[in-house]
This record gives sequence, structure tokens and C-alpha cells, in this order.
Amino acid sequence: MSETIAGVRIPDSALAKEATELVREAAPPLLFDHSRRVFLFGALRGAEQGLDFDPELLYVGAMFHDLGLTGSFARTDRRFEIDGAEEARRFLHAHGITGEPADRVWTAIALHTTPEVPLHMAPEIALVTRGVELDVLGIGYHAVSEEQRAAVTAAHPRPDFKNRILAAFTAGTRDRPATTFGNVKADVLAHFVPGFERGDFVEVILGSDWSE
Repeated sequence: MSETIAGVRIPDSALAKEATELVREAAPPLLFDHSRRVFLFGALRGAEQGLDFDPELLYVGAMFHDLGLTGSFARTDRRFEIDGAEEARRFLHAHGITGEPADRVWTAIALHTTPEVPLHMAPEIALVTRGVELDVLGIGYHAVSEEQRAAVTAAHPRPDFKNRILAAFTAGTRDRPATTFGNVKADVLAHFVPGFERGDFVEVILGSDWSE
């Protein structure tokens, strides 16, 4: 029987089950539980807004969104969001899902730390961001009921989550500080990595090779 949490059915296709096991093996429990909550909160926000979304695509987007913070998939030459997006698209292609649906999941993951823009895109893209924002930032906290929040966190607890997720963000980006230029992870490194110097957009413009 398929699993249901807070009224949301967890996709139980072969693809979804394989995605679950891939993330369970690659990620620590902190990120696995967070990713499942992102799916659940995203699906709840989608239902609340009356959005028509593909649960399986949303599930892959949510489950893979932080793979770039894991040792198995992290690179140091690009943003961690791209690591997860690339692996999700590769995974979907291997399961026969190509073209726009695979690109939709790629975009959902690649943009999940970019404020506002994803919310104006396809439902799966918007809802990965909605799920992340609710679980990490508390945005939309009251858009789901207390009973729903309790059911989600009973299935996937979040002990000391605020401090532990910040530690995971730090560990996943400190070796690629340049990739945080212009995005929210620069705030993390500014707080937790001594000597980190944030990129400055104005200085980049003034210091460019243009002569004027």
C-alpha cells in the first residue's frame, strides 16, 4: 500500500522508489528527512492553491534538490543547486522521462534558492521552492494547518534543524565560495566561515575590462 502523510500520498512508482533509495543512500538523515518534508509541504501548498501538478516530478525535484550538498554528488566548480539539477535530469532520462518534463525538474532544483522567480513558473518549479521556503525559512508556515505540520514532522522529524541545516549549507559551499556570489548562500558563509569575503556586484561592474 502507498504511504500517506498529512493527506499527501507519497508516489510509489518504481521511479519514485528508486529516487527514494538513491537519496537515502547518498544523503544523511538530516537531508533525507528535509527533502521528504519539502515534497510534503510543497504538495500541501499546491493543494491549498488549487494547482495542478505532477506528484512524481515534484517528488524527484524535492528529493534531489540538496544532492549537491552530499559527498557523492558535490562539485566545487559550480553552484550546489546545479549538482542536484544535473543528477535529477540524468536520473529522469535514464527512466525515459526526457524533454520539457525533465527540464522542468532541472529548473525547479536549479532555482530553489532564487527568491520569487520560481513562484511565477510551472507548478512543480514553484512548489519545490514553496516546500523549501516553508521548511527552512518558515515562509507559508500558517498556510498549512497545525495538524498537517504535526503529521509531517512526526513522519520526518526536525531535531535542532535550524542549526544542523546551516551547518550542512556551510559544509556544502565552503569549498566553492565563488559560487555563492549573488545568492543566499553567501549569507551562510559570511556567518560561519572566517575570512570569507562576499562578492560585490558594484565592484565587479567598476572593475570590469571596459575602459569607460
